[in-house]
Parts: sequence; structure tokens; C-alpha cells
Amino acid sequence: MKLGVIGCGKMGSALVEGIVAAGICEGADVVAYDAHEPTLTRLCEAIGAHVAADNAEVITKSDAILLCVKPQGFADMMQELGDAADKLLISVAAGVLIETMEQACDGKHRIIRVMPNTPCLVGRGASAYALGTAATEEDAAITEQMLSSVGYVCRVSETDIDAVTALSGSGPAYIFLMIEALVESATDLGLSPEVAHNLAVETVAGAAELVQQTGESPTTLRENVTSPNGTTFAALESFRADGFASIVQKAVTAARDRSIELGKS
Repeated sequence: MKLGVIGCGKMGSALVEGIVAAGICEGADVVAYDAHEPTLTRLCEAIGAHVAADNAEVITKSDAILLCVKPQGFADMMQELGDAADKLLISVAAGVLIETMEQACDGKHRIIRVMPNTPCLVGRGASAYALGTAATEEDAAITEQMLSSVGYVCRVSETDIDAVTALSGSGPAYIFLMIEALVESATDLGLSPEVAHNLAVETVAGAAELVQQTGESPTTLRENVTSPNGTTFAALESFRADGFASIVQKAVTAARDRSIELGKS
């Protein structure tokens, strides 16, 4: 399979490098283009990919194409795809609906919409994908194989993509904010910034790993570590008093609603 990639920024590069590292395709079978030449050169040199002169060359020489461009650049690119033979298009453009893409290319291509997240950069991504009307089960299998090379992947209906965006797409930022708050709180209590940072990061990473490896629910693990009237109990009671769960729910809903707005525009 000849794999094309249009847009070689952090997400596009992470996906392609993971795909090549997993042996799904050879670097020599990748054709890439990005308007920012240094970004394009870095990726192609890293994996031995072919440097395309423009989008049209990627389209011509590829069987499947990763569309990793910003939403505002999508319309022009889809026009270029309109005259091409049948391709598998895997889009990571936030807010661009499958219906919009299918209409833009007159239904000539099989389209799959993907919502990845930034931990794909370190092979710990959480991605979901939805099939377009012409996409086949073989297309789904190819997409799942690609995404699994950079982390967890699941298949959803497109109506769920906005919720996925709010949970895992934007979710890393929520965790980063929590880490920031933990570090700031610990430094206020006298820890050095370095010690506070390291302890906070390892605590968050370790807690997530514990959920994964034990198979226990977060509720059970939380209850196991909470002694009556102990330090954890005191902290959790403070969270409850301030409506922590409601704050999180409100934030995730706000992200979902914004994703819907972007899709409509």
C-alpha cells in the first residue's frame, strides 16, 4: 500500500512515524507533502519517505491518504481530490464532517474521520474513528491498524465524535491543568518546583497505569486508598464540597458543544 500524508505537523508526523515503526508500511512507500518545507523535510528524512512537490503528487501516488491539515485549508484540498481516482481518505481535521467531505469530492472517495489526541506523539494516544458512507470493513481494518500503532483505538458512529473530542481529544489538556494545579499547590506547601513536578507527573501516570493493569474501576481504586478520616478522605471531601464532579462535567460538555458548533460552521 502506498500511503500519502498531507500535513506533516506534530499529529501527522506522529501517526506516520508510528505506522512505519510498527511495520505497517515501509518509509519508502510513504509520499508526504507540507507547505512548511522544514517540517516536510524532517519527517521524510526521519523515515525515508518521498518528498512530494505538492498535494497533487501525494494524491496521484497514494492508495490511502492521511489528511492532517487545518480545517481552514480543507476546502481547497478537497477540490484537488475531486478529480482523483477512488482513494481511502483518513481525515483528522477537527470539526469537518464526513458529509461535508463527501460532498466536496462528489462522493468519489471512501472517507474515514478520525479523532486522535496528542499522546500519539509518545505512542500512548487514544483515538476514535467513524466510517463514511462508502468506506468498507477493509478500510476500517486498515485505519484501526494504523491508529493502534500509536495507542488505543475504537470505532464509533460519527454522532459520537463530538463527545470523543470533548473526552479524549481535549482531555490531555485537562490532565495538564490538573498537574499544573498539583505542582503549584505543592510548591506553596514548601516543595521545590522540580520535586513537585516530578511527583505530580509520576502520580498521574502511575494512577492511570494502575487502572489499566489491575482492571479495577477507578471508583474501587479510589475507595481502596481512602481511609476513614485520613488525609485522602480530607482532600476528597474538599473536592466534593466544591463540586469537583460537576466542574468536570460542565467543562466536558462545553467542549462537546463547541465541537458541534465547529462542525456546523
